[in-house]
Amino acid sequence: MTLNNINVEETVQQVANLLATEQGLSPALKGSLEMLLLLVSLLLNRLGLNSSNSSKPPSTDPYRKKQPRPASDRKPGGQPGHVGVTLQQVADPDIVREIAVDRSLLPSGQYRVVGHERRQVIDLDITTVVTEWRAEILVDAQGKRYVAPFPEGVSRPVQYGIGVKVQAVYMSQYQMVPYNRIAEHFLEQMHVPVSAGTVVNFNQDAFARLAFFELWVKQALAGEPVVHVDETGINVGGTRCWLHNTSSKGLSYFYAHTKRGGEALDAIGILPGFHGVLCHDHWKPYFQYGRNHALCNAHHLRELERAWEQDGQQWAQRMNAFLKEANQAVHDAGGCLGAATAAQYRSRYRELLKAAEDECPAPEPHQGAGKRGRVARSKARNLLERLQRFEDDVLRFMEDPRVPFSNNQAENDLRMIKVQQKVSGCFRSMDGAQTFCRIRSYVSTCRKQGLTASEALRLLFQGKWPAFMTASPVSEGAEWLR
Repeated sequence: MTLNNINVEETVQQVANLLATEQGLSPALKGSLEMLLLLVSLLLNRLGLNSSNSSKPPSTDPYRKKQPRPASDRKPGGQPGHVGVTLQQVADPDIVREIAVDRSLLPSGQYRVVGHERRQVIDLDITTVVTEWRAEILVDAQGKRYVAPFPEGVSRPVQYGIGVKVQAVYMSQYQMVPYNRIAEHFLEQMHVPVSAGTVVNFNQDAFARLAFFELWVKQALAGEPVVHVDETGINVGGTRCWLHNTSSKGLSYFYAHTKRGGEALDAIGILPGFHGVLCHDHWKPYFQYGRNHALCNAHHLRELERAWEQDGQQWAQRMNAFLKEANQAVHDAGGCLGAATAAQYRSRYRELLKAAEDECPAPEPHQGAGKRGRVARSKARNLLERLQRFEDDVLRFMEDPRVPFSNNQAENDLRMIKVQQKVSGCFRSMDGAQTFCRIRSYVSTCRKQGLTASEALRLLFQGKWPAFMTASPVSEGAEWLR
């Protein structure tokens, strides 16, 4: 890295060499100076990090500029086959207003009506619907009373209906609106008094109703051929915890736990019984599960970018271009390369890594007595060795059409959890985090299956399960789905 025309890495290395050869320094002073050099190196590594060469989010980039889109031969706007959302007239309007021509303004003569010109105004009319159930009471000759039974779910003199529950849970768990603002919305827009505590009760009701869905989705994910996994830090009552995500193209499951590694993954209970391809970002505990693995190449691209920008590693720039080329080739081939083409790309991959050994060699082993353990390696060297050791997992996307280039499926599913943390700051308790995770798992899965969040929640409070659950092989023999 160069700052004000000064190569900082070389300068730090020169100082470190001088310290190593200096004989007159006391051990305390020498140790302090070495610690300062270490801190300078760590801060320098952070100084050049951004969203393109690390896992930092784009929002943290200083003076972030929007990258121009690459040139394309497609015309602007919606492409053929795109389902638009243009406002359209309806065939059966709720209100029809007739406008007659003011005949007094017309020239004298005979006129006849030949039709009309239609224009429609689509607006909202938020109303509250109160349904009163009146149970008939009969009394026989002996004075014994007989009262007609109320419908299932009508258990109090006055209560909220399904629509209120759906709207409250939708705003709280899907749109992530704070409880107090939800209460304001109901009171100001609908004139319905709903307290923040009532919204919490609605969420707890949804959580309890989804107990069987949690069992179903965990079984379904364990049987998927490819599963994506990732985790992100969350704040639970001021304590650092972890929110784990296990997902596929059609399923989502979230779970909050105090741990990040194997203890949490075993507690979730999906991966111990999973025997497919596990796609992840090289977090070591994940290698204990699944039959095969696919590593996220989006992470590799960022790490290669960092090795090129900060360490000046030419091989990293070439490998970055190679992975992008291979990904484009897979896309052009329809999702999978032929055996001969894949072998050619694999050979080029090995040649690039072999050439990288000259530019980024392994460090010399420890010299002298008393020094044990693995010699420290640079980030670039660690990346190089990882790409060599896990070649099959890095390139699996070329030959298996089910395996994607990156782990973006899991990262996309986790993105809204980060939004929740920005909005609310934290979960007040682990129970609140688990409530959010279970409801979010259900809504996310339903959306992947073509249902809207509102439709999914309405089915839930009506006591019905979506069709994709009842039609799934996982549901065979499950009495709770009938």
